[in-house]
Amino acid sequence: MFEIHRKEINWGGRTLVLETGRIARQADGAVMVTYGETSCMTAVTAAKTARVGIDFFPLTVNYQERAYSAGKIPGGFFKREGRPGEAETLTCRLIDRPIRPLFVKGFRNETQVVATVMSHDLENNPDITALIGTSAALTLSGLPFMGPIGAARVGYIDGEYILNPTYEQLETSDLDLVVAGTRDAVLMVESEANELSEEIMLGAVMYGHEQMQVVIDAIIELAEVAAKDPIEMPEAEDHSELAAKVAKLAEKGLRDAYGETVKQVRSTQLGALKDKVKAELNGDDDPALSGLISEILKSLEQKIVRGDIIKTKKRIDGRALDKVRAIASEVNILPRTHGSALFTRGETQATVVTTLGTGDDEQFIDALTGTYKERFMLHYNFPPYSVGEVGRMMGTSRRETGHGKLAWRAMRAVLPDHGEFPYTIRVVSEITESNGSSSMASVCGASLSMMDAGVPLKRPVSGIAMGLIKEGDEYAVLSDILGDEDHLGDMDFKVAGTSEGITSLQMDIKITGITRDIMDVALKQASEGRAYILDEMSNALSGAREEMSDHAPRIETIQINREKIREVIGTGGKVIREICEVTGAKVDIEDDGTIKVSSSDLSAIEAAMKWIQGIVAEPEVGVIYEGKVVKTVDFGAFVNFLGSRDGLVHISELEGHRVKQVTDVVKEGDIIKVKVLGIDDRGKVRLSRRVVNQETGEDIQENKGEED
Repeated sequence: MFEIHRKEINWGGRTLVLETGRIARQADGAVMVTYGETSCMTAVTAAKTARVGIDFFPLTVNYQERAYSAGKIPGGFFKREGRPGEAETLTCRLIDRPIRPLFVKGFRNETQVVATVMSHDLENNPDITALIGTSAALTLSGLPFMGPIGAARVGYIDGEYILNPTYEQLETSDLDLVVAGTRDAVLMVESEANELSEEIMLGAVMYGHEQMQVVIDAIIELAEVAAKDPIEMPEAEDHSELAAKVAKLAEKGLRDAYGETVKQVRSTQLGALKDKVKAELNGDDDPALSGLISEILKSLEQKIVRGDIIKTKKRIDGRALDKVRAIASEVNILPRTHGSALFTRGETQATVVTTLGTGDDEQFIDALTGTYKERFMLHYNFPPYSVGEVGRMMGTSRRETGHGKLAWRAMRAVLPDHGEFPYTIRVVSEITESNGSSSMASVCGASLSMMDAGVPLKRPVSGIAMGLIKEGDEYAVLSDILGDEDHLGDMDFKVAGTSEGITSLQMDIKITGITRDIMDVALKQASEGRAYILDEMSNALSGAREEMSDHAPRIETIQINREKIREVIGTGGKVIREICEVTGAKVDIEDDGTIKVSSSDLSAIEAAMKWIQGIVAEPEVGVIYEGKVVKTVDFGAFVNFLGSRDGLVHISELEGHRVKQVTDVVKEGDIIKVKVLGIDDRGKVRLSRRVVNQETGEDIQENKGEED
């Protein structure tokens, strides 16, 4: 009954295999994609009937990484995978964004994509296999999906583009870019870059689009032998009569509302108008009719707003196409935080706070490739009050995770080296107002906030969101888009970077794609906008403060011989615990012998540093040290000095005269000053007490010589 179909190609020097018919045969479409030895199984299922009373496509994408794929057992008490991690959530969004606009308009059947990583070779990132698997499964499913799409990752090493770089290659790459698109156009871009030019970024996008064509061909060839018959879509009903009624009731009111430049006033007018139209057409009592009226109103809004922009080259708020809204930047707005900034652009506002921590504050991330530590975190919060609404706050949403990661990517390229600035950095962006591009406001606010905290960024970073209105062959590229322009437009193109180049780029398209020419215009216009925003930000702060907040921890770093690490830690951690308890400082020791001592109290750092240096220092002949008598014997006393170092004071070196018993001069626990007389080949140290003035710590013999 079921037949296995398989398509195999060579792609980027590795084998890409698409297989269907063996696994998950009850799903509408299921494909196992293997690249190298990384395998992802993607299944697609749709409800048989449409959901009633909704005006959106109910699509859900789930991406899950199984620990067994990398030969691991999950950590934690339950030893099984829990809620999706950040990487899984971001990949869900990565898959959703390019496929959503390709479903036939009006399709309202509940649809679910489930992509499961079943094998991971620790070389090839499974997100590309998941994207390709989703495209293939949808193409085979018979659902009204106008694909297929392809996807590719692009790196940039030594001036050359690299197709699907491995994890190892990405460590030396100046670019990590994922692009997805159809045969004719690009649909989605997600990237992180090391201050690259617009030309290099555009070239990377087009290179990835070119290289993915063989994958699209392979999916089509597989579909020719394995695709199901297309499901029957109900014929579109003729709603022209209802549309005419809605237009008659709403067109003037819509034009008046969009003549308002203040978002809240405009939103209030639009809400009242929509309620009035539904009431007059009896939509309040009929969910299906209410949903249909909402669709017609949205189409009418799009027609009015988009048509006016194309015709007049003026925006909803009266701006020119390339004009950025008014910007206000402030820093040091919160008294107890380590760094803070308030960035306001029009009706979008981000309150951003930077907190500095030590190595203990680093985030442990358990990934398929292994557990690693992250010293830079950027978190984004979007409370409902930011848009004047009431809503439930149920934890971090996928959108919040995605926007935070975009800002994180934008800032990572300008962070100082860990050796130069050995702090853990956490940035939190609270969106306190929103009307378009709050993620880019977070980038600008993060840059200011970190500089306010004294983080020596290589250069400040700014970000801007670009939009697109395309009607036939005519189009308009919009700088610094409003929320309504995003909602009613065709593109959300976010670009972040410094004066030297781009650090992050993200693009989502709601139409079937955009051309190279449109992207070129958008990038150049974005460059001008970013430069203007950077200039406005400099009015508040143009570089990192030289002094950090009094409330921030101070960190001093010393390097010791790796063989001395055990002595600093002590048996069972006894020594390092004692250092921390007595001085009040925090001590972190790394495997290479790097020791970081931190505290907001400089005297605590100095005390801990002195203690550690005493432990690791090597004794020098002729130098006087202070030590503790740890044991007395008939022939002398053993003194502990320089931390764990012991030396012998022979009974003849206790006093300047003959001593009968050692305990007549010193007892266990006494603190005395001693001079190193010599060190033999076995490392044993000979000490003298008699030549040192116990009151002043001076060398008696040297003083005597001066007097003579």
